[in-house]
Order: sequence, then structure tokens, then C-alpha cells
Amino acid sequence: MSDILSDLNDEQRRAVLHTKGPLLVLAGAGTGKTRVITCRIAHLLAEGVAAKNLLAVTFTNKAAREMRERVAALVGAARAKELTVSTFHSFCVRILREHGEKIDLPRGFGICDESDQLTAAKNALREQRIPEASVHPKAALAKISLFKNRLVSPAQALAEATDDFEELVARTYRAYNDHLRRSRTVDFDDLLLLTDALLSSNTSVRKKLQDRYRYILVDEYQDTNGPQYEILRRLAEKHRNLCVVGDDDQSIYGWRGADVRKILGFERDFPGTTVVRLETNYRSTQPILDAANALILRNRSRHEKTLRASCGPGPPVRVLPLEDEEHEAVCVVDEIAEEVRAGRASLGDFAILFRTAVQPRTFEGRLRAARLPYEVVGGMSFFDRKEVRDVLAYLRSASNPEDEASLLRVVNVPPRGVGKTKVERALEAAAKEGVSVARIFEREEIARDFRRILADLAPRLPSPQAIRELLVAVRYADELDRCYPDAIARQARWAAVEEILNLAENYGRRTKSPTLLGFLEELTLAAEEPEEEDEERSRDRVMLMTLHSSKGLEFPRVYLVGVEERILPHEKSIAENGVEEERRLMYVGITRARRRLTITYVRSRAKYGRREPCQPSRFLFEMGGEPPPSQATSRAGLGRPPETCPPSAESRSGSIPSRDSGGNSPGDTLLRGRTS
Repeated sequence: MSDILSDLNDEQRRAVLHTKGPLLVLAGAGTGKTRVITCRIAHLLAEGVAAKNLLAVTFTNKAAREMRERVAALVGAARAKELTVSTFHSFCVRILREHGEKIDLPRGFGICDESDQLTAAKNALREQRIPEASVHPKAALAKISLFKNRLVSPAQALAEATDDFEELVARTYRAYNDHLRRSRTVDFDDLLLLTDALLSSNTSVRKKLQDRYRYILVDEYQDTNGPQYEILRRLAEKHRNLCVVGDDDQSIYGWRGADVRKILGFERDFPGTTVVRLETNYRSTQPILDAANALILRNRSRHEKTLRASCGPGPPVRVLPLEDEEHEAVCVVDEIAEEVRAGRASLGDFAILFRTAVQPRTFEGRLRAARLPYEVVGGMSFFDRKEVRDVLAYLRSASNPEDEASLLRVVNVPPRGVGKTKVERALEAAAKEGVSVARIFEREEIARDFRRILADLAPRLPSPQAIRELLVAVRYADELDRCYPDAIARQARWAAVEEILNLAENYGRRTKSPTLLGFLEELTLAAEEPEEEDEERSRDRVMLMTLHSSKGLEFPRVYLVGVEERILPHEKSIAENGVEEERRLMYVGITRARRRLTITYVRSRAKYGRREPCQPSRFLFEMGGEPPPSQATSRAGLGRPPETCPPSAESRSGSIPSRDSGGNSPGDTLLRGRTS
């Protein structure tokens, strides 16, 4: 055991050796929280605590498996097997299988998967005579899950409804629960709710579990929701040996029910709490941490902590103002290619992080053009999205009326009377007569009218205005309304359609004689899949991911792109007073970088097929230790992030080469640190 403790720093050792009473371990990014948890378990076992009296819970099966494996490496597989190490949901299933009958839950209850839940939601809507055009089943499920995570009952949801939509969802929520009950099933949220109900209503079960689990450890505590908190509180109220490890500065899942107030209020909820701050970072250099510290300091609701770099100084954090999104992609990808060619880095060293799902489109195109393998994490490629394929099929049909595949894809999108039967008959006739399906469709008035729309607009394509008129003429918005009745989903899909307009605007701006054929050819080349890598090299690729997807990961070199007002922080979060969570999201992005961090923003960005000016994010000013300019100043185009950030003991002045010349050129170093 002394050997294990010798590998810990003073902060970590203090957390491991504290064994009695509530303990809050505030583990900053990259400070070795998993080591603390596993060493603490090993220490408790060495102190004579029985393995069966230990409960460790986390949020993913992967995290639980890794925790058990690391404990086994310290104490042996046999002792580790006696521990209860699991996710919240797995733990609740175990408890409900054992004691669920005490709250009238059948012993053989089923657990719904996503498909089952969707069926239940559809049945609930039908029972309430609510059309799916008013409330889409998936939208209802998302809202119901949020209700459950916040401990809101159907009756309470109905009483607190403020408009027709919320009332319809509340009615659906009640009918959905009734359906699950009739079918003897529960969903994942119910596993938490029912366990909490069991613990609160049955004293004997609660006391039995309290005596069984005398020591409780919780990882990623900042992500707990209402039911999870209540379960932990009830289990720990007798022996009070509750250790939670987390970082309020990395609480970024409020939109799906996580409640940062649980970690912020831990000392109040558990009197006598010992607080240990892990502030020694083993991941990033000091300039990167200086930027992160300066930014997160602006959040009012947080536990005070300041990260210090174990690895010391490093290259300065770069903030690059660029002309537009294409210039942004060119600068980033060309730099990656140069670093790889020069042997200074491998492709797997790089990550490009972004706030919204449509941002990686320009980077994908540039990476493909440069023949650099990449992977989009946490979502499909832009070019694989249904709406993108649909719009490109319209354009291809306009460019080439004989393009059978494109015509068949969209001739009945949205539905215009050319159904499956007509398509099958057309295919049979085309095969029999040896002509294209397009020729057969000339005999169908509806299809003929559709082809006339494409032909009339073809000479003006690919101008953004002509594409916009085409989308209106074919009523493509109706297709999105049909497929995605939920407003949020529809908006996300339409954003991808608008990105096609942005592509066209950029193409027309840089091409001397733009043509529809040239535009489609460029997109086809950009959408071509890279060559297959052999298994040994399969991981050597640039990673593209949203900031949410990057949580828990780290990379030697990170590009954090599109750091502009209304993107980061996102305009919806600004409107809903959610800037603090957006700031935490930016903090997460910064602290993914180990050695080099580059942040970019653009002066203008295509939106709705038009060029619109952009302003650097307020977060860039905050990182530099200055308040952002007023909105009026920003609109006047006068706001720029500061040239320096508050120097730390490790910080020194430095510079980087500019891509262009001129005082306001891209390549400015706005946050400086000591160069390596």
C-alpha cells in the first residue's frame, strides 16, 4: 500500500487517506481523478473494509469496466470481483430485481429499449388523439425523459404547462407511463425513479442497503440528476461515508437533465464535508491552463480551483482571426498537412473541435481534397445526411435530366403522387423499352411538372438565390415538416440545407465562371470517401468532434474553431441565460489540448446563403483578462480580443508567424505564453 501512496501527489494522497465522513474531491481536468478513486478503494480494503461493503458508481459501462480493471491491478482479481462497481442504471436494476415487488413492480419486469419506448410514445399519442404533426414521438420522449430526470410527475407537468404543446406532452407523459405499466415494462429513467421510490417508502430495504454499502464512491458527480442524487443521499444517510469526485467546471449536460447544483451544494447537503481540490494537471502545458483558468474564473456559480501544469511551460495559445470559414479550413488543414509531412506530428495527434454539427463541413471537404484520413466523432458525415443528399439530387437532376438515381430519389420528395407502385411500373417499362426512367416519367403529368421546375431553374443554378427558389418550388420544407415534426430536429436539418447555400456562395465567390456542373463536380470530389486504411494505421487520422463529444478525451494538438458570438456561446444559450454552461463547454475544449492549442474565429461566415459579419466570442476577451466590448461596439466592428492574457509565473512573451501581412491579418497571437 505504501508503494501505491508513493505515486500520489499531496492532494491525491489526502483524498485517498480520508476514510470517514462525506468527502468532496474537486478534480480539475487532467488531475488524475481515476487514480484517486481506484487507490482510495484499494486503501479502504487494506484498512479492513470488506469488499462487499463498497459501492462505486459511474455513468458508463466503459468507465465502470476500466475502474474495476484498475482496482484489480492493485488488489487482485479475486477481491475486485467482490466489489460492486457499476453504472447507476445497472445498480438500480440489481436492487429492483431483488426488492421491486415491495413497490408492486413485477419480478420479471422488462426494460424498454429505444424502439420499445418509441412504440409506447406513439401508442400514448394515439390514445390521447394527439396527431404526430402536433407532437412528434421522439420530441415527446425527450421531454418526458427530462421530466423524469428532474423528478417532475405527470400531474405536476400538466399543472405547470404554459402552452398547448406542453399540455399535450404532459398528457402524453401520463398515457406513456400507463402504457409501460400495462405492459409490465420500465424505461431507463424509471430504473432511477423506482429505486428512489423503493428507498424512500420502505424502511427495511433502505436500512439493509445502507448496512450493505457502508462506503460509497461516485465518479463524474457533476453529471448527476435529481433521482441519482436522491438515491445516493438515502443510501449514505446512516454511515455518511460518501465520496464524490467531479468537476463543476466540466458540467456540460444540463440539456439532458444533469444538475450542476448537486455538486455546488454538496457541502450544504452533507454537513461536515471535507473538501479536497486536485489542481495539479498532468495533461496540459501552463499557457493552455492559464487560458482555461482565466476563462472559467468568469463563472459565478463554481467551486474555486486553479489548475497548475505538472509539465511546466510550453508554446503559446494561438488565437487566429481568419477571413471566412473556407480560409479557416484551409489554414487549419494546410498546417496539419505541413506538420505531418515534416515529421513533427502524426495525423492522430490532431483534433478539430467545434460547437455545432454543421461546422465540420468545410473541414471535411478540405481534408478530403488533401487526402488526409479523418473521422467525424459523434455524428454522421455532412455528406451522408438525408437532407444533403436530397438537395444534391435535385441539383443533379437539374443538371442532367437523365440522371436516373437522382430523379428516383427526389421525384416523390416530398410526396407528390409518384408513389411506390408508379415507380415500380416506370422501372419495368424503362427496362422493357430500353430507355431511362426519366423518359417514362415524361408520360406522367405530375412527374413532368416536377422535371419542368428543374429545367426552368437550371440555367441560373448554382447561385444561392436560384437554389433557394428551387427548394421553394419543390416544397422541400414540406418534406422536413413531414419527417421531423419536432421543431428542434427540423431546425437542425434545415441548418444542413442552408449549408448547401453557403457552399454555393463560396463557390461562386472564388470561381471566375461558376457553373452547376462545376459545382456538383467539386462537391462529388469532396464527398468521395478516403481510401481504406490497413488495421495498423486505422487510428492515424484527424479527429473531428463536437465539444460535447470531446469530454474525457485528450490530444497533443487541438484546433478549437468557430469561436464566435452566437456559435460559442450559442445563440440559443444566450437567449435562455445559459452562458455559464457554454463557458464550461469552452473550458472543456481548451483542456483537451496537451501541447498545442489553436483557437480560430472568422470575420464573416455564410448564413442562409448570404455573407454575414461575425464577432469574436466574448470568451476570447475573458481569456485575455478583459471584458468583451459592448454590443454596440461589436456591431461597429471595433471589438477585438486583447493581445495578451494575465501572465502567470510561467508565462513569457512570444510570437507566431502570420499567414498574411498587415496589422489585422490572420495569425495574430492574442494569448501569449512562453515558447518551447
